[in-house]
Amino acid sequence: MTHEFELGTDGPAVLVVGVDGSTTSMRAGAYAAGLARRQRSRLVVVYVSRPGAFVGLAPGAAAVARQADHEFAEDLRRQVEEAAVSTGVRATFQEVYGDPYSELVRVATEVNADGVIVGASMRAGHRFAGSLAIRLVKSGRWPVTVVP
Repeated sequence: MTHEFELGTDGPAVLVVGVDGSTTSMRAGAYAAGLARRQRSRLVVVYVSRPGAFVGLAPGAAAVARQADHEFAEDLRRQVEEAAVSTGVRATFQEVYGDPYSELVRVATEVNADGVIVGASMRAGHRFAGSLAIRLVKSGRWPVTVVP
């Protein structure tokens, strides 16, 4: 019995990448875009806005912080859309609010992701306490690529 290779059916159909504007997350976004282009995958770029620790201390601070986050997310959305057009990658952008781990898991589940890509944490404490990437790997639900 002979098995023939089916062009275009191997590899991930949908990739999810988390971006937050950090150097490593932007590298993860670029890596994910390249992988999506080569594999002809759909790319879902996710920006998770989360409340800051000190937002509740000043009246109106939460609204100002949410507006600043939204403006930042819109800039990322524009970058994703422009890059998608120039590279031919089928990409969508989602701005969500909450815990980064929970929201990435939710989005990846909703879109039936075949893989999740994130940037490595730059925080020293995460080597001991656990980072987003480590939590995603431990969930065991998708292959997780961590970009340095």
